Amino acid sequence: MMQEDLSHYNAPGTTLRRAQLRELDMLIEFDRICRRHQIAYWLDFGTLLGAVRHGGFIPWDDDMDVCIFGSDYERLRKALIDELPSRFCLQDVRTDRHVFVEYGRLRDRQSYCYYPKFVLQHEQGLWLDIFMVDRVPSLKLRNMADFFYRRAYREIHHYGEVTYHSKAKILLNKLMGYVLYPFASGLVRLVKWLGRRRRSSVLAGFASHQRAWCIEQELMPLQEISFEGHSFFAPHDTDAYLRRKYGDYMQIPPVGKRDIILDTSKIKFF
Repeated sequence: MMQEDLSHYNAPGTTLRRAQLRELDMLIEFDRICRRHQIAYWLDFGTLLGAVRHGGFIPWDDDMDVCIFGSDYERLRKALIDELPSRFCLQDVRTDRHVFVEYGRLRDRQSYCYYPKFVLQHEQGLWLDIFMVDRVPSLKLRNMADFFYRRAYREIHHYGEVTYHSKAKILLNKLMGYVLYPFASGLVRLVKWLGRRRRSSVLAGFASHQRAWCIEQELMPLQEISFEGHSFFAPHDTDAYLRRKYGDYMQIPPVGKRDIILDTSKIKFF
């Protein structure tokens, strides 16, 4: 059977390929800083899938994902703020009150990409997501705590203002978020404490991507993997890691399921 030619998605010189290469530059800087400070990270989600299946970007992919341990975030945050070149910056809820997720992002200051949920955010360039995971006693408990926490967190950080059309709905959801947040954040702290106390092998994130979780035995020790001709860190057992998240991950999805987040006609480079 003839293998499908996917090169038309990100052929040299296309807007998507230029965006991918700009994102690769961010990843290279991120990797450099993490190595310098001995901060563990690994490629995740579509970025890891692309490394294994394509040796780089999934041809139609337009963002990047890495993951770190939550306990390392403060150290990483300081290093990124201090050492990133001026064309990149860290964006999180402490740099921008309209960031409605708990994880951080690297942003490219020399590009612009329209995305409806980011229109109130100060930085709107191409990005690299930095997810965080912590030990949790079980996914069931994480999911229960995160059900409340994620909803409260995003509403108090203005998610409704870019999502709902009704001002009444925006106000109601924000009010519910403020009422719910103290309970939900306490529940999250309890779940994390139980995970540390039991030395659980399940690691998961909060107020982020629901699939931001992994099993320590699949993850550690990290290995290096090639991505676009560069070496980055990846889970130890990439097959088990990806199979759990995507099933038969080597199967190319049909055209209708090749998700492109951004409208490439609205990406601008400076």
